Amino acid sequence: MRAAVHTSYGSPDVVRIQSVEAPVAGNDELLIKVHATTVNRTDCHYRAAKPFVMRLFSGLTRPRATILGSEFAGEIVVAGCGVTAFGVGDKVFGYCEGKFGAHAEYIVVRADGPVAVMPPSLFYDEAAAATEGSHYALSHIRRAAVTSGQDVLVYGATGGIGSAAVQLLKAISANVTAVCATAHLDLVRGLGADRVLDYTTGEFATHDHRYDVVFDAVGQASFGECRRLLKPGAIYMSTGPGPGYQNLMLPLISPLLRGARVLFSYPKIDQAMVGYFRDLMESGQFRPVVDRRYPLADIVDAYRYVETGQKIGNVVISVDSPAQADQDAPALAAEVLGTTTKKDTVNAALREVGQRLVRLRALARLGEMSDRGDFDGLRGNKATYRK
Repeated sequence: MRAAVHTSYGSPDVVRIQSVEAPVAGNDELLIKVHATTVNRTDCHYRAAKPFVMRLFSGLTRPRATILGSEFAGEIVVAGCGVTAFGVGDKVFGYCEGKFGAHAEYIVVRADGPVAVMPPSLFYDEAAAATEGSHYALSHIRRAAVTSGQDVLVYGATGGIGSAAVQLLKAISANVTAVCATAHLDLVRGLGADRVLDYTTGEFATHDHRYDVVFDAVGQASFGECRRLLKPGAIYMSTGPGPGYQNLMLPLISPLLRGARVLFSYPKIDQAMVGYFRDLMESGQFRPVVDRRYPLADIVDAYRYVETGQKIGNVVISVDSPAQADQDAPALAAEVLGTTTKKDTVNAALREVGQRLVRLRALARLGEMSDRGDFDGLRGNKATYRK
């Protein structure tokens, strides 16, 4: 199978597309044909081993996980004999930080891990972008125990975490003020924010409303800068350690002082959380924001773009291409026909091969039309390209 492989730490250029052996599913595992994945901040930190403390998790001198990719959406091709909750052909999405492996054509995940069946109305590229930023956002929201009617400010509302946070907060009926740049004011309003502040005009610097929670979703502000915005006893949270790693120390000190508190969340994700995101997407309360799409062959360019710090929402990697779908035909036929002997069974299997190849080609062409802005084509073929 094709995979994006890195065997040393460094810039995006350490990543190479190589042919590697496909993984094998165990009794309690799923083998998934990956149709879409993402490149995100998590992948970048592990690939570069920065900050240096990342090496405690990724490997001291060289990466333990040579194929990165923490988010995936695809189709189950093998379900272990001990799996009962999923079946072959299920379209699923999920998260796999730690083991990684989603930057490849196939991935193996535990059936009881952070994986769920996709809503039928969702595209693979949307589902692939539904877990990384959103689980960071939800972990912070739950850590702060935000409730309906509370006033929450989200600083950096256009990133993968911030764009998810705005939607997840509105899903629990919080009052959301979002901070972003001029070019993205309408986008953030469309996510449901009650009020949007433009930090490029100084509007945020002079803003004097008080909040129950201030959430820095990009790790660029500081407690000192945001303290004036906090109600007595309110909470400040950030996704970054802050200047001098103060956000790791202040949670220990701030409870001893009068006034606002600083909390730091260590995000966790499980199958229940992925199911929660699925339900919100199915009800229309959450939709991942997709900025750009790249084919797997151009994943190095995707890394470079993510590291500019200018991405809006998520950057998706399309693993399939029309040509690749055709190249996969012999392997796909062998997979489906492997144990068939009767003529009728063979004919049914061949029809399944054809249907699956049509889906692969259709999904790939959808990505190509979206990338070149062919929105009339997208509308005209909406039914064809679903799922």
